[in-house]
Amino acid sequence: MTLYAHHSDVDGWDWPNFSPAEVACRGTGELLVNVPALDTLQAARDALGAPMRINSAYRSPLHNARVGGAPMSRHKFADAFDIALAGHDPEELEAACLDAGFQGFGYYQTFLHVDIWNRRMWGARWNS
Repeated sequence: MTLYAHHSDVDGWDWPNFSPAEVACRGTGELLVNVPALDTLQAARDALGAPMRINSAYRSPLHNARVGGAPMSRHKFADAFDIALAGHDPEELEAACLDAGFQGFGYYQTFLHVDIWNRRMWGARWNS
C-alpha cells in the first residue's frame, strides 16, 4: 500500500472509473492506495455497467475519529467503500459487488458499505 499526503500527489492511476479524489479521505485529502480493494471496486463497476458515487472510501485515523467511525473501521485500511444507492437498484448493486469479490456488506437506507476484509453482513437488507 502507498500513502500519499494528498490525492493530488498521485502520479499514475490504474482505475479508469474512479479518480484519486473520489477515494481519498474527505477530511484530510490523504490517500492510501490499496490495490486489491481498488481492483475489486473497479470489477464491481465493470460488472454493474453504470457509474458509482463513492460517499466514503479511505479515512485517515484523524478523520475517522472526527466522524465517529469505529476504531477498527476498514475505511482506515482503504479496503472499504460506501456506495450511494441513488440511481441504482440496490440488489443489482449488491450482486455486482458480491460477484466482484467484496465480502463485507453493511446495509443502510442511502448507501451500501462494502469491504474486502472479512465475510460479514450487518444492517437491514432492503426490500425491493
